[in-house]
Amino acid sequence: MDDANEGDRDGSASAPLPFRAAVDALRATRLRPQIEVEPTPAPKRLAPFAYALEATVVDDEQDLADGRLVLLHDPAGHDAWRGTFRLVTLVRAELEPEMAADPLLPDVCWSWLTGALQARGLTYGEASGTVTRASSHYFGGLAERPANSQIEIRASWTPREGLGGVPDAGAHLASWCDLLAQVAGLPPAGPGDASVVTLPQRRGPQSR
Repeated sequence: MDDANEGDRDGSASAPLPFRAAVDALRATRLRPQIEVEPTPAPKRLAPFAYALEATVVDDEQDLADGRLVLLHDPAGHDAWRGTFRLVTLVRAELEPEMAADPLLPDVCWSWLTGALQARGLTYGEASGTVTRASSHYFGGLAERPANSQIEIRASWTPREGLGGVPDAGAHLASWCDLLAQVAGLPPAGPGDASVVTLPQRRGPQSR
């Protein structure tokens, strides 16, 4: 997703009906107010049709996490996807160094992704991805800066297609935003989510 170029961003009339319907569902999804979502240029070479969104989790004018979600569509199908649609994501957030050192953190973060999908009753297949921890330490003229740690989740999965070959793209977007909220350390969105474990808010989130 780093090589993002202008693709079929707007689900125009030249795109197949299932793709246009999925894009319309993404646009119509209502999300919690702390998550700001907007379209972004989509990659061209991954599939004949693609639509991308980027999101930032904002609380009290501070950026806590960010990410990108790309909807891919190949009407001819794709052997590796086992379907005609694929969702690809990148999620990033800063961490306290102590939490970044937790050996269970990658497993927990991956379980948040699968758990977010399952919590909304979504069926999916061929999930794959990586969870990466990175730390930066500063020296010399930069020695006054505190150490910085970041978690990064890259993943993709095939959503189950419903009537007319259209996946429930809106529900997948909502699940992805649930993941973003967890990584950002936001409190649960509702009473039914009280058992959700989130990362504590990171030291020194970026001001907008």
